[in-house]
Amino acid sequence: MQNENVPAINKRVAVMDLGTNTFHLLIAEGPADNFNEIFHIHEGVKLGEGGINKGVIQSLAFERGITTMQRFQSYIQAHEVHIVKAIATSAIRNAVNGNDFIAQVKEKAGIQIELINGEQEAAYIYNGIKASGCLTEDNALVMDIGGGSVEFIIGNKDEVLWKQSFEIGAARLMDKFHQTDPIPLQSIKELTRYLDGKLGELFKAALQFKPSVLIGSSGAFESFAEVIELEKGKPFDLKQTKVYEFDTDDLLDLIERLAKSTHAKRTAIKGIIPVRVDMIVVASLITIYIMQKLGLTDVTMSSYSLKEGVLADMLA
Repeated sequence: MQNENVPAINKRVAVMDLGTNTFHLLIAEGPADNFNEIFHIHEGVKLGEGGINKGVIQSLAFERGITTMQRFQSYIQAHEVHIVKAIATSAIRNAVNGNDFIAQVKEKAGIQIELINGEQEAAYIYNGIKASGCLTEDNALVMDIGGGSVEFIIGNKDEVLWKQSFEIGAARLMDKFHQTDPIPLQSIKELTRYLDGKLGELFKAALQFKPSVLIGSSGAFESFAEVIELEKGKPFDLKQTKVYEFDTDDLLDLIERLAKSTHAKRTAIKGIIPVRVDMIVVASLITIYIMQKLGLTDVTMSSYSLKEGVLADMLA
């Protein structure tokens, strides 16, 4: 059911963030600055599996994606949603059969997918981070590590100063550099050189705007926070945690352990969801790389990201 004329306060909206690894469905209603979450589910679809750097969605991943979208449609109908928005990012954007996937989702699940570019993706992420309340007058560097791309945004609570999307997501980096477990030191050196070559525009922007804090947008940063808190014997509920400020030593210690870990060790760590067990290694390495390269020791996690940015837009 789609009805654009429902008053904003009564709108029940569904947002789908169709990422390279995970498909999210968020159903909410109410005002943009204080929405009420009705339903939220994420599925580890792994759309980029086996094809992310070849620019193709492999057949098994394709089918998983279609099946997940059909399931999402059943949730949307059950919750009597007024407006639906499905956003596709890097994996679908860059796949030769991405448009075929979009057409089949429309045909088999009745959902029209909107394909956005990296600039739009970064803009939505900023809106989500802003809605979480973690931005201040000081300039921050927001980093959103997706499976296909990584978005960097420099801004504050009033404006975006610079933003760019880079096709260096965790699934791509894992495919290139993390073939042996634990990841060899030589692969880490090659990954570092690769990032040096890819992120020149970011370094220029950081010199100009001098961000003083790193804000990690959901994803791996949620896992970092959850693992750290659970290891301290404290409860951790993401639904209750919009913003989390890391103790730098805790974060660096965890990143070092993850970089040296085996798949079996990571699987046994409470707080890492199955779809992130392997990709969290390269996500850890890119996090410490950015911290060291830009001298950022203050790190915050926002559980809000693209989908909350889209949601704020829809409810406004």
